[in-house]
Amino acid sequence: MEDEIAPEAESETPQKPEGEAANVTQPDIERITFLKVPIDIVEPDRLTLVLFRLANEQQDRHIVLLSVWDLLRARRNSEYREYVNSAALVIPISKSIVSGARFVLKKRPVRYMPFDFVIKCLTVLEEHEFSCYLLGSTKRVLLKIERNIVSTFPDLRIVGRFQGRFKRHEEVSVVSAIRKASPTLLLVGKGVRGKEFWIARNAGRLGNGVKLWCSDMFDVLAGRKWRPHRKVFEFGLEWVGYCLRNPAKLLRLFPFLYYNHLLLLYKVFKRKNKAAAEPG
Repeated sequence: MEDEIAPEAESETPQKPEGEAANVTQPDIERITFLKVPIDIVEPDRLTLVLFRLANEQQDRHIVLLSVWDLLRARRNSEYREYVNSAALVIPISKSIVSGARFVLKKRPVRYMPFDFVIKCLTVLEEHEFSCYLLGSTKRVLLKIERNIVSTFPDLRIVGRFQGRFKRHEEVSVVSAIRKASPTLLLVGKGVRGKEFWIARNAGRLGNGVKLWCSDMFDVLAGRKWRPHRKVFEFGLEWVGYCLRNPAKLLRLFPFLYYNHLLLLYKVFKRKNKAAAEPG
């Protein structure tokens, strides 16, 4: 195999029940509102079950992998806020979100590494012989990803792929092809016009199944792009590697300072409300 894609050795996914309706209530998810943005708390030992239920629903759903920059964007951009609010799952990927929610709400969301989350999704799909469609990047990268996925997940059906930089007049054909393929999971990567907004703007046209915008994940899966070591990610230091490779990312320091300012404001506001509500 050209690049290592290591699925987890064990899984707790239950066998797919025949003729049984999917549990759409997802009792294993706790949704909280943090700085006016929804975040889902899914414990690691429940993630496999949650993903299985979501895939088994066969409804038009999408998942958001939320960074702290995305959280700030959701506060100021109404279209992106609606995209996040309507997500079946909002999974935090930034340590700053975890620490911030703990500081303001005394809640501790579970943070997932994007690569590990996508691999977990593919593992669930394979175990139940579900299907996947790849949209984005270039034809060459997609072919490499498909070879890697098929090598690691032989029972996962890749029902289609299309490169991201398609022309506007081709969009109707691309949407139609995805709808006809009816994938359990549509993975959308860079190169698609509008990025994750493309998923939102085509809601209802792509058919049922789970949609996931995965940003740089296609290049990571193809072995073309760096991904942080898990220990580095656990300490929340992955930004150091990103900044070394792209110094322009240092400009994110300013929105990060604004984020910390928001945390203090919300904490003070919460204390004042609590004091005002106390009798006498």
